Amino acid sequence: MSQEEPTASQVELEEFEPQVDELEALKAERDELRDKFMRVLADAENSRKRAERDRKEAEMYGGTRLARDLLPVYDNLNRAIQAIPEESRAASAALIEGVELTLRELTNVMTKHGITMISPAVGDQFDPQLHQAMFEAPLPGTKAGQIIQVATEGFLLHDRLLRPAQVGVSSNPG
Repeated sequence: MSQEEPTASQVELEEFEPQVDELEALKAERDELRDKFMRVLADAENSRKRAERDRKEAEMYGGTRLARDLLPVYDNLNRAIQAIPEESRAASAALIEGVELTLRELTNVMTKHGITMISPAVGDQFDPQLHQAMFEAPLPGTKAGQIIQVATEGFLLHDRLLRPAQVGVSSNPG
């Protein structure tokens, strides 16, 4: 049996076969590297966005502990003003004015830094997101869930609750 001699075109194809295989391998490697690159690029973008979000959150809410620690100072200055009897007000006018100025300055600084007061009024509806019920009592002329007394104001830091307003709530049946 005689073996057929390969034709010239078959010889040329056989010479290029290793190069075609190598080209296919390089294309596969390119596609894999492109995929990895796109994933790393997406991860980097996500990290950048997360870092920006964390930075903004730290800027807005980083002083939360300090803000909470200042609330008793506000309460005490307020109580000091309210505790002065009417008959002593004239004699203590300068002292009262100093305490009021200090309270006003504290309030201005708190407002400047995004701290807002929650001041419910008697008759407002109780909101568990903003108020803390300190007691419940039946009070004639009110509906259940109405605020009947405000013990202390609450405070928000931007949109986060620092401290709920402490209130008394009516328990009258509706």
